[in-house]
Amino acid sequence: MLEADLTPIPHIAELSEAPGSAAFWHGGAGCDLAFVRRGPVLLVTFDNLATIDERDEARPWPIWQDRRAATLGLSVLGIQSHQKDWYRNAATPVLIEGLRAAGFFDGFDRVLFTGASMGGFAAMVYAHLVPGARVLAFSPQSTLSRKIAPFETRYPYVQRRFDWDSPAYLDAADYVGRAAGGHLFYDPFVPEDRAHVDRLPAGALEAVKIPHAGHLLVRVVAKAGALDVLMNACAHHEDLPAEFWTAMRNRRDNRAWARRFLSQAETRGDGPLLRRACTALGDYRFARLALRRLKDEQAC
Repeated sequence: MLEADLTPIPHIAELSEAPGSAAFWHGGAGCDLAFVRRGPVLLVTFDNLATIDERDEARPWPIWQDRRAATLGLSVLGIQSHQKDWYRNAATPVLIEGLRAAGFFDGFDRVLFTGASMGGFAAMVYAHLVPGARVLAFSPQSTLSRKIAPFETRYPYVQRRFDWDSPAYLDAADYVGRAAGGHLFYDPFVPEDRAHVDRLPAGALEAVKIPHAGHLLVRVVAKAGALDVLMNACAHHEDLPAEFWTAMRNRRDNRAWARRFLSQAETRGDGPLLRRACTALGDYRFARLALRRLKDEQAC
């Protein structure tokens, strides 16, 4: 879901107008920028497939995570591709480099590039264009090039429709190590997501496993109440706080997570583990039914 509607903000024709602006949007050829200033830390967000689907025709478009940024007192810059092209367009790096040349990023103490899936790919690929910027990526792809990542078959239309041959910004594995650091969150039980993480250079980002969250992991983190904690911590510090894991205990209240967790326990066929899982998730009917099946099997 899109986080919030933008308060009407002025359009700027030239990126030289960006530094010092309280808010602006800029329409590019293939990519837009939308910005709201709130404090000395800048959150740079990239849209994902869901946010593009939910846009109105009118621009400027809502910025992904703007509501959360407002709550945390963070300035936010939305980089918004016009298409579901994984930001494989000429406009994206030109706009970021244009803002850098204008001195826009110099007005912030810290810069954090973030996105999920398609947006996570973009955050990893483009963060190095801003010296000192860090990355917060959720379930990102390293590339959609079939030659480089033949295991990635989830987005056949995107792979056919857009350029996955030109070498510039093609593979996050070539760029993410140039960023100042950051965190990457993924579900190791999603084979494609695990394979993308395994391709990245060791130590480029701190890879954090969130088992059973699925590819839409960022939604599980948000519903657990942990995304605010995480973004606030990553915006101001480099370490993952203990409060994040405390908040993530609430993930068992997420039906989708609970169902995946129980399914994995059943797949392992571990009776004691499955029994504990069913008991812990007893508020769900599917867990009670699984426990009943387990008891019936043991009675035979």
